[in-house]
Amino acid sequence: MATIPYQQYQGVWTLSQASDAVAQGKWPVPVATNLYKLFSWGGDGGATAGALGIGNITYYSSPKQVGSLTTWSSVSAVGWYSASIKTDGTLWTWGYNSDGELGIGNRTNYSSPKQVGSLKSWTQVAAGFFTCLAIRNNGTLWSWGDGSTGMTGLGVSTNYSSPMQVGTLTNWSTINAGRYHVLAIKTDGTLWSWGQNSNGQLGLGNTTVYSSPKQVGTLTNWLHAAAGYHHSVAVKTDGTLWTWGFNAQGQLGLGNTTYAFSSPQQVGSLTNWSLTCGFPNGNSTIVLKTDGTLWSWGLNNYGQLGLNNLTSYSSPKQIGSLTTWKYASSNEYFVTATRTNGTLWSWGRNDQGQLGLSNNVSYYYSPKQIGALTSWAYTTAGQDFVLALST
Repeated sequence: MATIPYQQYQGVWTLSQASDAVAQGKWPVPVATNLYKLFSWGGDGGATAGALGIGNITYYSSPKQVGSLTTWSSVSAVGWYSASIKTDGTLWTWGYNSDGELGIGNRTNYSSPKQVGSLKSWTQVAAGFFTCLAIRNNGTLWSWGDGSTGMTGLGVSTNYSSPMQVGTLTNWSTINAGRYHVLAIKTDGTLWSWGQNSNGQLGLGNTTVYSSPKQVGTLTNWLHAAAGYHHSVAVKTDGTLWTWGFNAQGQLGLGNTTYAFSSPQQVGSLTNWSLTCGFPNGNSTIVLKTDGTLWSWGLNNYGQLGLNNLTSYSSPKQIGSLTTWKYASSNEYFVTATRTNGTLWSWGRNDQGQLGLSNNVSYYYSPKQIGALTSWAYTTAGQDFVLALST
């Protein structure tokens, strides 16, 4: 049976891939029982760069399908570009490309998907703000785009417009890219980081910039990690939650606004945290628990915490009382999330229609349902636009 790197919560798996993962003791995995359509919406920088992938530079305040294909399996967006993997293992990118972040050998913007090379072995992609990283089915790690902050992990500050292998290791499991730094977990459960480190967001006990992967401590029980603007959040296999980096807005959830922490700090003592939900370029945090509840804290100037107010908090607060949240994706000022019934929800800033509610009302500070469909599977937030997969 082929060895396939574990990519929990990143896109979907085929039944064959899920079988392989279970054989390696990796469970749960999101299994693809259907093929997926890709939708996008939003505007401003994302739309004008072509990041919506619909062949123009117009912004939309409601979901629009990207082409007619039903073979998309995972998707990632952060800044003004998008990256997605199809069920055949091919990798596709589109949008802003000033630093070669599309990985297609040039620096031209594209408003529709373009294939990255010809390989059919990509299993996971993480779009950082100007740097993109991806893992192949042999466990190797690749990067391209802006190298000035060290995010490519290649040990140099050079920009690359096509994929370059990061070292020679074949045990990379999950990857998450923020605005200026990267977090990655290996198959042995170790946590690694690199890139900008002005606020200790690499978790290495210092503020030194690193342009190649460095291990965070010596533990081997890291499950999931997400890199933000200047802070990081991670969950261990024991269900505990850990944060580090910039904290002036209380985004670490530690009950204080101490400026920064350069090493992992435990958030409370609970052991039922399951998933950190991305927050590139943001000063707020969204995390899911194993009981299906959704929690938030940090900056709340546009209602991005979903708490029906504009108050910022430095410790976790539950979003409503529902226990049916499945996945969430947050960016600087807004959040999109799916529930177990297949519905899609959003809240926060909406001046560019990024909430998908068919308007550009300035903001909503509690969850609002996007349309009436019950087929949404996964969502990811760019700078001011959203991508989502639907059956």
